[in-house]
Amino acid sequence: MVMQTLQIRLSKGLVDFLDGLVKRGIYNSRSDAVRGAVRKSFWDNQVGTIHNTGNSVTEIRRIRKELSKKFTSADLEEINSL
Repeated sequence: MVMQTLQIRLSKGLVDFLDGLVKRGIYNSRSDAVRGAVRKSFWDNQVGTIHNTGNSVTEIRRIRKELSKKFTSADLEEINSL
């Protein structure tokens, strides 16, 4: 997958926080950390929280059904590739 490049400005505190996540091995790089934050924000805003009903298969089916109402199949392929 070809990735686009963005230039962003962050406060020193946020950069230090990202560097801490990288230093602890949670992410491989600042870019990975930012991508993770964007993915989480996208997921939270488009789907919401996944409820723990004890049946993950049913929850995933419900979420995919909900997403299919909001997005085209091409959009879903992109979401699945995230």
